[in-house]
Amino acid sequence: MSKQEGLPVLGQASVCCAPMVREPLGEEAAAELSRMFKALSDPVRLRLLSLIASHEGGEACVCDLTGPFDVSQPTISHHLKVLREAGLVGSERRGTWVYYWVLPAALARLSDLLQTPAVPVEAGV
Repeated sequence: MSKQEGLPVLGQASVCCAPMVREPLGEEAAAELSRMFKALSDPVRLRLLSLIASHEGGEACVCDLTGPFDVSQPTISHHLKVLREAGLVGSERRGTWVYYWVLPAALARLSDLLQTPAVPVEAGV
C-alpha cells in the first residue's frame, strides 16, 4: 500500500463535471446564456470585451475604445450597448464620457458552463 493513497491532488477541482454535464440547462438559463454567447460571437464585441478587461484599472473610457477599430464611433457604441444588454459589461457616465468594465460574475458563468469534465488518463495512452 502506497503512503500517497488518499492524498488530494493539488490544482484539481472538487467537482468532476461541468454544469452542463451534470444536469441539463433550464429554459431561462439557456436563454440568458445564449444572449451572452451571441453577444460574444461578433469579432468586434469580443475584442472590445478583451480591451476593457485588459485596460489598466479594469475599466476603460469609451474614448479609449474607438481607436483600435476600423468602424465608426456610433458602431462602437452599438457594440458596447449589446455587451451591456447581454450583462457582460457595466457602464457609468462620468461627465461627457462613459466608462465600461467587465462583470466578473457573467464571465464566471460562461466559464463554468464551458469547463470540460475531468477525464481520467489511462496508463499507456
